Amino acid sequence: MPISRRNFLRSSGALMAGCSIATPQSGRRPNIVFFIADDWSNRHASYFGVPWLKTPHFDRVAREGVVFANAFTSNPKCSPCRATILTGRNSWQTKEAVSHYSIFPNDFPVYPSILADAGYHVGLTGKGWGPGDFKVTGWKHNHAGPAYNKMTYKPPYTGMSSNDYAANFADFLGQRPAGKPFCFWLGSAEPHRVYEEGSGLRAGKRLADVKVPSYWPDNNLIKSDILDYALEVESNDQHLGRVIETLERAGELDNTMIVVTSDHGMPFPRVKGQIYEDGFHIPLAIRYGKNIVPGRVIDDFINTRDFAPTFLELAGVKAPASMTGKSFLDVLKSGKSGTVDATRDVMVIAKERHDIGRPRDAGYPVRAIRTKEFLYVRNYTPDVWPAGMPETGYRDVDDSPSKTFIISRFDDYFKLNFGKRPAEELFHLPSDPDCVKDQARNLDYALIMRGLRDRMEKILKEEGDPRFNGNASFFDTIQYTGPKHHSWENWIKNQ
Repeated sequence: MPISRRNFLRSSGALMAGCSIATPQSGRRPNIVFFIADDWSNRHASYFGVPWLKTPHFDRVAREGVVFANAFTSNPKCSPCRATILTGRNSWQTKEAVSHYSIFPNDFPVYPSILADAGYHVGLTGKGWGPGDFKVTGWKHNHAGPAYNKMTYKPPYTGMSSNDYAANFADFLGQRPAGKPFCFWLGSAEPHRVYEEGSGLRAGKRLADVKVPSYWPDNNLIKSDILDYALEVESNDQHLGRVIETLERAGELDNTMIVVTSDHGMPFPRVKGQIYEDGFHIPLAIRYGKNIVPGRVIDDFINTRDFAPTFLELAGVKAPASMTGKSFLDVLKSGKSGTVDATRDVMVIAKERHDIGRPRDAGYPVRAIRTKEFLYVRNYTPDVWPAGMPETGYRDVDDSPSKTFIISRFDDYFKLNFGKRPAEELFHLPSDPDCVKDQARNLDYALIMRGLRDRMEKILKEEGDPRFNGNASFFDTIQYTGPKHHSWENWIKNQ
């Protein structure tokens, strides 16, 4: 049954230090397929009643499995989020990997390597950890696993990757040693930009079906951009369907945990990379055959750092002490809906440097705390442009027709998406899911805001956030490894 928007708010060696293999409860160890989209927003599936999308295979996973209504990333950008997934640590606990286009330190074990050492056949197709540089710290392949990328196809629209993800999964499965359990990371490059402009309309989608969030103008150009995005979401869903068919043919479907999720919200202004609800709230559905009670919606807060310890527990492998996430396998297997573990009721989110375009590659540091009712945001440099500097093109927002249109208006929508922000923001999510009505200066909420601020700072201190233990300057030392043409220095040079 569709869920309303409001209701839905509710390598070895040193790496294995501290890990031990537990005895699985059955002789046949379970498999894991981790299907992660790139820039796919929460609720964007036909399962949730979205009329401009058709995602029958995600809908099947949701119906035959469990939907988590409150899944979040602690950092809404590609490589920082993926670092939390792999290490089982919050973003501020991953050293250099806290920033986009950085290096991946070799300080922390990652779950694919642990599972490989525990006897799993491990592989990756498409986008694993990245963008960034993992080779400089000694990794021979991406942290998500050895690559299986030989199979290609002609994608239906320009801008889509030619990687035939589902065929590469079949190739991976065909190379599995007999009897070995497997763990596969399918990282699609969609719906990351660029899109074939107007493709959604040409495919027969209707502008009238699109309802834009209140932080964008109700404009047909933006609606058309959303429909182009929709085609890429649907392309992902087709690959998911073929992966499920491959598992069925191999007789492995019900012994495989299929996890379908995203790294953060859609590549549009005020979403991707931004510390608002639609930026860090991600879709999550999990199918695990007869091993779980299907058709449930769970309200417990799930963090991307919780994936690694969950996968390890599923495989009968003890998580290393470095992982600060908490397995939610008990929640998944509980058979319950709604709130299962009442302690899973808070999320802390962080941002340091995403994309650049500022002097000295400076970032826009933010910390936030999200509870069932409120989002409190602390912007540490309110005098800085949060979406990147105007001079260098607001580099913290992906280029798009929507971005160009909103910048051209210089009105209240421009201010919401690109304008400077106050030091503190507070949003009451049940009445303001789009986070456009800041209550930080509303005296009726003063005690609530103070309590949220104190709770957030306590959590961050306990978890060793350098910004709260006197070492905030560390974040300014992180090397940027991305395109130099985005840099402030390049802009100065070309003036």
